[in-house]
Parts: sequence; structure tokens; C-alpha cells
Amino acid sequence: MKIIKVYVLSFFVITFVSLFFTACNNEGSDSPQTSAMTVRLTDAPGDYKEVNIDVRDILIKDNSTPDDQGWVSIGNLPPEGKIYDLLTLTGGVSALLADEVVPSGYLGQIRLLLGDKNTVVLKDGTLLPLKTPSAQQSGLKLNVNQTLMAGVTYDFMLDFNVARSIVVQAGSSGNYNLHPVVKVSTKVTSGIIKGSVTNITVAKQVEASVVIGTETISAFANAEGVFELNGVPAGTYTVTLTPDPTSGLLVKTIPGVVVVNGEITTLASVSL
Repeated sequence: MKIIKVYVLSFFVITFVSLFFTACNNEGSDSPQTSAMTVRLTDAPGDYKEVNIDVRDILIKDNSTPDDQGWVSIGNLPPEGKIYDLLTLTGGVSALLADEVVPSGYLGQIRLLLGDKNTVVLKDGTLLPLKTPSAQQSGLKLNVNQTLMAGVTYDFMLDFNVARSIVVQAGSSGNYNLHPVVKVSTKVTSGIIKGSVTNITVAKQVEASVVIGTETISAFANAEGVFELNGVPAGTYTVTLTPDPTSGLLVKTIPGVVVVNGEITTLASVSL
């Protein structure tokens, strides 16, 4: 899994966002009630050498204002943004985007604002621009619809699926377009499955996955063989490890994996 952390903490932001977040549980106190909030960007990788995304800002809002109004910036990125290679953030490694505390209350959406300096490096080393439609540049809006309780830390995970997010145009142009496919979850209402593959030479070509109803959560192991499945709701699952078909290795399943909200379930090392 690739992870970019966005912690949500400054007094200025608390003062500003209190204009639209409803404070809760004041219990007679005039002091604002706040919640600690983190936002992480994770990734299920595709078949590329690098996937570089141009992150400009993270914004949040409730649902009390029209869709294009009421957005508040919580990012501490430079004005020109910052480039992150998703494929370097694996096995639990994270990069900090923002660190803020927000007023408690209803959180409707998180908005990931991307710039136009997104690129992809193919396996042969070719560097190509990732063209981003203007609608995406104005912000990818992700529904959260959750009440933030005072004194509780919320760790939101944005799972960026590279394989589904990069679209190669048919025809002679061969343009690579970025259409972000992102799933949002939080540790308060989900857990993490962490494991490792001992076959280091093939580890980066091993995909771990769990099926939740009609949805599949997946991640590739990193160079050390470590993988993380984030945003898994509490329950009992079967983890499937799928190696590259060309490796000649067989698919392996690990049944009876129990996940608890807010906790990490660590599996024993697996050899394929």
C-alpha cells in the first residue's frame, strides 16, 4: 500500500472552519470542541515504474452549503504544490501532507486538489505526462458523511487505485489520462491487515486482496515483501495472495483473518 498522511491542526483553521462545522457536546463550556483528524492517501499500484501526482491542497466541508461553496483548506503544502511518487510509499511508509485539528461536528466531504504536473514513468523508463481533465484539477470530491466527536482522533484513508486511475487513450495519440479512482475510509470504522511475503524476488508482483461484498480491497507487496490492506471493516475474511502469472507460483489463500476496527491484524510471514 502507498500512504500519504494528511493530519488535520492550527488555531487559524479552528477559528475559520468553526463557521460551518456544528460544535457538539459543549456541556456549558464556551471553549470550542475539537477532533483530531488525519487523512492518508494510499495506493494499489499498477504496472509502472513511477506514478507522480501533483498535490495542491486538501479541503473539507459539511453539507449545509451548495456544492461549490463552504470549502476550507486544511493543507500546509507550498503554493506550487508538491509531487509525490505513489509507488515509493509502500508497506506502511507515509508522507505528511497536513497536520490540523478541526472543530467537532459533521464532515460531509474531503476534496483532493490536484495540479497539472502529474506524470507516469513506464517500465522502459519513458516519462509521459498524465493529462488531468479540468474537472479533476478543480478537485476530486470524496463523500465522508460522518460526525466527528469531540476528543476523538479520526484517521481517514484515501485509497488511490493506480491501475484503474490511469487510462490509455485508444488510437494513435497514446495519451495517458489520469482519472483518479479513490476509496475513502477511516480507522474508527475499519481496520488494517498487514502481512509479508518471504519470496523477495517476486514480492513486488504479489497482490494481496480481500473481498467485501461486491468490493475488493487490494495492495501489492513492496520490495521488502510487506503489504497492507487498509480500510477493511470489522469482520472475518479470507486474504488471497496472487503472484504474477508469469512467476509460475500458485495463488494462496489465508482464511479466518479477523479484523477489528481501529486495530492492525498482523499475519504470519508467507512463502509462495
